[in-house]
Amino acid sequence: MQQPRLKPYLPRSLFGRAALILIVPIVTIQLVVSIVFIQRHFEGVTRQMTRGVTIELNYLLSEVAEAESQTEAQDRAARMARALDMTVALPTDPPAAGPDPRPFWDWSGREVILSLRQNLPPLVSVDLLSDQRRVQMVLDTRHGPMGVTLDRRRVSASNPHQLLVLMMVASIVLTLISYVFLRNQLSPISRLAAASEAFGRGQSVAYRPRGATEVRVAGHAFLDMRARIERQIEQRTLLLSGVSHDLRTPLTRMKLGLSLLPDDEETASLRRDVTDMERLVDEFLAFARGDAMEETELVDPGHLVTRAVDNAQRAGQAVDLGPCDGSGLVALRPQAVMRALENLIGNAVRYGSRAVVSLTYTERTIRLTVEDDGPGIAKDRRDEALQPFVRLDDARNPNRGGGVGLGLSIAADIARSHGGSLRLGASADLGGLRADLVLAR
Repeated sequence: MQQPRLKPYLPRSLFGRAALILIVPIVTIQLVVSIVFIQRHFEGVTRQMTRGVTIELNYLLSEVAEAESQTEAQDRAARMARALDMTVALPTDPPAAGPDPRPFWDWSGREVILSLRQNLPPLVSVDLLSDQRRVQMVLDTRHGPMGVTLDRRRVSASNPHQLLVLMMVASIVLTLISYVFLRNQLSPISRLAAASEAFGRGQSVAYRPRGATEVRVAGHAFLDMRARIERQIEQRTLLLSGVSHDLRTPLTRMKLGLSLLPDDEETASLRRDVTDMERLVDEFLAFARGDAMEETELVDPGHLVTRAVDNAQRAGQAVDLGPCDGSGLVALRPQAVMRALENLIGNAVRYGSRAVVSLTYTERTIRLTVEDDGPGIAKDRRDEALQPFVRLDDARNPNRGGGVGLGLSIAADIARSHGGSLRLGASADLGGLRADLVLAR
């Protein structure tokens, strides 16, 4: 038999779990003190007080039993009742049949009834329900049933309301103090998590390590890691920029030299080679640069999608604008997102006759979708298609025509730098490839 799991019902945040660890022991201690200590202690006190009253009642019964007549018994009972601070009625009406009535929540009353039953054999009934401030009893005597009424405070200790209230107030105060302390300890962890999440989206937010020693160590390690990654990206970008610049110079000289040659088939072929080489250099540079040099801006993704579709249509490509569900500004790198969209649209129209671009808003992400009616990519090769410098077969090569396999890789890197991903699938409407560029909001 499978045991029920509590994990889905527990808090997921660190603060929620820490608060649960703090609250559960306090509540447990209160229950233990209230039930085990206070309840049992006052039940013992109640039994002792009740036994003291039973001694007085037994003495009263003995005085009544020694009386020769009912009148004498009434006189003796009245005299004893005044001395013992009780109310006595002799004779009295017999009680109705049934158990000794008491409120269901009156636990000390249960001990009162048990003690009276054990120490007063002539006891007929005990009533704690009719008047909860008094104990009403019926005792059997030789002169008939005798009713005895006494104050409830004589047989049971009053509930420790002051102690319970003091305990609750002290627990609340200590919980608030612990909450403040706990919040101060967890806030540095939350700030570290926020800085790490922002860096995963390509944003560099200000962060200063604070808190406990372990949190400070983790914060300094994060800052060192972030600095190394930023330095590596910057060095890679500068290196590729220098290489690109150095390669463009001889390419420019080659183009100039080709422009002086006669316009024949061999010259045209050389010009196409030079153009392909320029495109390769630009593609390498775009992959190396990514979107690290661009700042995040609040932009309208719908405007980016519309502009990308317009640019494709002006270039003579069969690209249509699909549904755009939702609206709002999102922190993005607009040029990088446009570059990713253009790569996806270029791949779509290269291997299909038409493409459709759509936009969908969700609670935490936006999804830019590009669908085509081409041959698509086999399911077992979609992960491979996202790797850099990987070419698929001729049926669906993402960079066919002189490419080096970087189009989808650049789009995937841009999605990851925005805290999202690039997902490839099959288009249900067009039958070709469906590329979902998912970006975090």
